[in-house]
Amino acid sequence: MNRYFLIIFILAFSLIACSDNHLEINNSYGFSVSHLPVVSKLKKGETAEIRCQIVCEGKINTSYYLYYFQPNGNGELKLEDGTILTQNDTYALNKETFRLYYTSKSQVQQVIDIVFFDSAGNEFPLSFTFNHDSNS
Repeated sequence: MNRYFLIIFILAFSLIACSDNHLEINNSYGFSVSHLPVVSKLKKGETAEIRCQIVCEGKINTSYYLYYFQPNGNGELKLEDGTILTQNDTYALNKETFRLYYTSKSQVQQVIDIVFFDSAGNEFPLSFTFNHDSNS
């Protein structure tokens, strides 16, 4: 009797689990952006290199983008191909390992906030602070 109950239970569970007639496929995985250490002091006109890598939690074909804004100070952020970024505009990232270059344009503390996002709507923010280097 217990064997029949087990078989009926397995069949009923299988029918309920498959009642939608489709498989659920995860099309969205979270991600983060790791980076090597970045200098914390810059003279006006000096450039900091920011080496980044997108770290995916799963492997799917997705696109990555970024935008940035600068709430404090004045500077210029470039992609490694030389493209100068405009604040709050979106830029596509063509590879998962890349470099950004920030050039100081002022003698005060500068902050840049970069938001990375993917085509599935996942976001990962990074913030960098650069203090003015007053040493000659």
